[in-house]
Amino acid sequence: MQIVETERLILRRFRKGDAADLFAYLRAPTATCFLSETLADLAAAEAEVQKRARNPGSLAICLKETGQVIGDLFGGEAAEEDEDSLTTSVGWHLNPQFVGRGYAFEAARALLDHLFNARGFRRIYAYVEDHNIPSQRLCEKLGMRREGVFIEFVSFTNDDDGNPIYENTMQYAILRREWKLGA
Repeated sequence: MQIVETERLILRRFRKGDAADLFAYLRAPTATCFLSETLADLAAAEAEVQKRARNPGSLAICLKETGQVIGDLFGGEAAEEDEDSLTTSVGWHLNPQFVGRGYAFEAARALLDHLFNARGFRRIYAYVEDHNIPSQRLCEKLGMRREGVFIEFVSFTNDDDGNPIYENTMQYAILRREWKLGA
């Protein structure tokens, strides 16, 4: 994906030098869906940055003023190859130190705009756990509609006996024609 600039942010591919910023929020993820991405140390963060740098659907959210990575986005990997039905999922993860300042909305809006207008996707969807109210609000602010709830859809953690704890997951989505009406 090309570099996308917003008023306060730059969305770009991950690159060497991003490990410390990535480690700052992945050493102890707050959202359960990111627990599998927990990084043990800076060396693990450097390896993760290299992996993400090779993935065109993985983007660093950087402050324009300082270049600091404050989160990441994913999206743009087609779920279907048919040009007439291009669909992709999106997601975001923001360093908790930067929550509440509108950065997630600014970054996600730029990503959706790029995916619809530059990449030509027809439909974009996001999965959000039912207890993740900030991400639900973000989806709704982006104009996405809640399409359904998957009951006990996925497990990210286990209970004290080692049994999976299943979470309810909501699916939000928006079509390109809806995006253009709301943009």
